[in-house]
Amino acid sequence: MFGLFKKKSKIEILQQKYEKLLKQYHELSATSRVESDKKYVEAQEVLKEMEAMEKK
Repeated sequence: MFGLFKKKSKIEILQQKYEKLLKQYHELSATSRVESDKKYVEAQEVLKEMEAMEKK
């Protein structure tokens, strides 16, 4: 109950974005290979950003 108003860290926000992109990538893989690949590349960029933040 006390965590309702807690702000998310940048890592948590990026993690959610990464998971969302992977889900979209998976859904698109059945219909459009090009769009699917674009989502995968976006997800990898978010992952690199997360790793860079964790190293700091």
